[in-house]
Amino acid sequence: MIGISPRQLEVFVAVAALGSVRAAAEQLHLTQPAASMALAGMERRIGVALFDRARQRLHLNARGRTLLPQAREVLARLQALERSAAAGPDELLGELRIGASNTVGSYRVGELLGGFTARHPRASVRLGVDNTDIVLERVLDYALDVGCVEGPAARTGLEVLPWRDDALAVCARPGHPLARRRRLQPADFAGARWILREHGSATRAQVERELTRLPPGITVLELSNSEAIKQAVLAGLGIACLPRVAVRAELAAGELEILPTPFLDLQRQLSLVLARGRYRGALLQALLDTALAAPPNAAADGATGPTRRRAR
Repeated sequence: MIGISPRQLEVFVAVAALGSVRAAAEQLHLTQPAASMALAGMERRIGVALFDRARQRLHLNARGRTLLPQAREVLARLQALERSAAAGPDELLGELRIGASNTVGSYRVGELLGGFTARHPRASVRLGVDNTDIVLERVLDYALDVGCVEGPAARTGLEVLPWRDDALAVCARPGHPLARRRRLQPADFAGARWILREHGSATRAQVERELTRLPPGITVLELSNSEAIKQAVLAGLGIACLPRVAVRAELAAGELEILPTPFLDLQRQLSLVLARGRYRGALLQALLDTALAAPPNAAADGATGPTRRRAR
């Protein structure tokens, strides 16, 4: 240790997250002068400034961005040490910060966390749902302990653990012109009205790649989650690629149909992602062991389920 205290690290991490010493002091229940002294002491000890000051806000500079993940890691280890001392021999205490992409957070959270929370009832979980790009960024910054995302997660500094197979399907409302065709060909999709996820979503990236196999269509809506897209398709606003797991009820009720598209590759993989080399405390390791050991939920998987078409 080079003389940096845990309190100085806490202030540094809080200021980086909140953008001001005042907000960090309030979060940490310190006076503003005490927080300012802690941050100044850390910068003086290191010998470099960690923030740029602009418009009454503090912005991490290049050196600060480099040190932030390490500071979070040190604090995580100290917290794990405190929890281990307080816990009984067979129990785990503490909090896990988990980020999930839309499909996982909306439809597979039970598969991801059910076994873990049942085995470790005193552990706390904070789950945030966002698009894949944001989850990966927060994992790399150590703002999250682990992420669970769909699609490729090939970024430098990430460890990727395959978790589940998943699939998308092109969905339409019954009565849509494409749903009335017995055998679809790529040319049938010329001018189709598509409803897409927002940029930064792994689903959006996969769908855009596959749409290059089809004649040009029209993007009529961009929405930030699968539920909103599903409601737009139900309203007859267009067609969309949706996770099969998201449309089980609507298929069973005859409210949606899956358009057969064997010429598109809509399979994908869900993965757990961590910062490479990250310290795995007992709590994080228990989550990984439980999630990776659990068999897929057949009802939720839907990756190889049948295409449902109403009788003509």
